[in-house]
Amino acid sequence: MVTKFFHLIAKHQLLAQATILLCAIVFPLAVSQSSYVMNIAVMALTYAILTLSLNLVTGFLGTTNLGQAAFFGVGAYTAAILATKLDVPFLLTLPLAAIVAGLVGMLLGFITLRVSGRYLSIVTLGFCEIARLVELNWYALTRGPLGIMNIPAPKVFGFAFETLTGKYYIVLILTVLVTVAVIRMIHSRTGRAISAIKSDQLAADVMGINVKRTKILVFVVASGIAGLAGGFYAHYISFIDPTSFNYNKSIQIMSMAILGGMGSIPGSIIGAVILTVLPELLRDFVLLRQVIYGVVIIVMVLFRPAGLLGGVNFKHILQRLSFRERTAAEGVGNE
Repeated sequence: MVTKFFHLIAKHQLLAQATILLCAIVFPLAVSQSSYVMNIAVMALTYAILTLSLNLVTGFLGTTNLGQAAFFGVGAYTAAILATKLDVPFLLTLPLAAIVAGLVGMLLGFITLRVSGRYLSIVTLGFCEIARLVELNWYALTRGPLGIMNIPAPKVFGFAFETLTGKYYIVLILTVLVTVAVIRMIHSRTGRAISAIKSDQLAADVMGINVKRTKILVFVVASGIAGLAGGFYAHYISFIDPTSFNYNKSIQIMSMAILGGMGSIPGSIIGAVILTVLPELLRDFVLLRQVIYGVVIIVMVLFRPAGLLGGVNFKHILQRLSFRERTAAEGVGNE
């Protein structure tokens, strides 16, 4: 049944994508402007952007990164500082947040070239903690534990998006743009180099792929995407402090990527949505929440260790379908 469903999706990818996008566009009308539901939807899309950025490094490149929350925080603080202290408009704070986070990601990329495996995990984890401590102690810039307040709502060409619906459409546009950018990158020459490095780094180097440059490029792009999400989050929530960008946030993003499936773009979005909505559904079962989480993890490990969409390549499924149809047609012709 699942295989047939994947075959159907693969055969009608454009229709499926258009349907999902249409549902996302009309979603605010369907929930009757409920602030509670709309807040969950905005956060789900924000986490979808973050999960896509992490999957680019961990899922596609095969490099474990436990510090993605650091870039999320760098982007959020960049946007917040620019907006509150320098009155920089929203349309500039977002790209600047992505650029600053990308530059920080480049720094981490150079550092991580020398380590791999469990040591790389420790380095990224340490980097996340360093970023949190800087945000906590650099009082003159970040206001330390007091955080930054009164961050203005998104404003585009003089029109302020102060309602949840307006902010929802902004993050929906950002999610679509990031998804398209990641898809184009993965299916480009750079994407093939990324796949080769993940499969065998030494073989990729021998084949002439610039491993160092490709790795740093992936870190920069992934960090920039996380910074973009952070910039939107700052304008959306209007208040940020260091507790929002700690190690637990990195684990949360990693959990979303694992649930949806490593190396899967739709899986990143599905995993983010599920793990954003699920805690809200279990809000009335505080004592059983962790038990339910444990059961879900056990079931996933036993029956779907690669994640919900891990290892599912719709392009390859479509190629197999075309081959089968071609073979069947040739068989009929021969008769």
